[in-house]
Amino acid sequence: MKKFSIPCVIFAGGKSSRMGKDKALLLFGEKPLIQYQYERLLSFFDKVYISSKTNKFNFDAPLILDSSDIFAPTPAFLDIFKEFDEFFALSVDTPFIDYSIIERLITSALQNHHKDAIIAKTDFPHPLIGIYRKSIAPKIKEAIKRQNYKLNAILKEADTLFVEFEEDERFLNLNYPQDFAKALQRKKDLL
Repeated sequence: MKKFSIPCVIFAGGKSSRMGKDKALLLFGEKPLIQYQYERLLSFFDKVYISSKTNKFNFDAPLILDSSDIFAPTPAFLDIFKEFDEFFALSVDTPFIDYSIIERLITSALQNHHKDAIIAKTDFPHPLIGIYRKSIAPKIKEAIKRQNYKLNAILKEADTLFVEFEEDERFLNLNYPQDFAKALQRKKDLL
């Protein structure tokens, strides 16, 4: 399996209000979810980073601190673009996004180098599963000025390619405790 050279950034700076506790720190088997994701993605990418407001993790990983006091991923993109011209974005709470999904998105990005973003879409877009390029930064700055932090709204205004996938459990997003319980069961079933 060939590793991808594009940097991967795991977004782990949210409030997790629907979960009721910081989902990045929930134990996903033997390790916190963020550590599980970081170690898993290191087998896919040359470099993996974590975007967070603080270093709340008890393992070593390169951090890109989100300097905003807004609890939305959108402002963190501006901090990330200080480091990279493009990156693969993945939310901490999508632990089943596999190599084949990432490879298809990266292949689409290579074929569409003029696009601002290349985003996975099933029945709906997944704004934190995909590739972002620095060319989208002005639209992000404008949206932040308007206090509109919704990535989907920015992606509609930007030159975005949505890559269609069949909806399946690989796109399970862990927002609520029942989602997390389902993910733990799926992880056991996959072993």
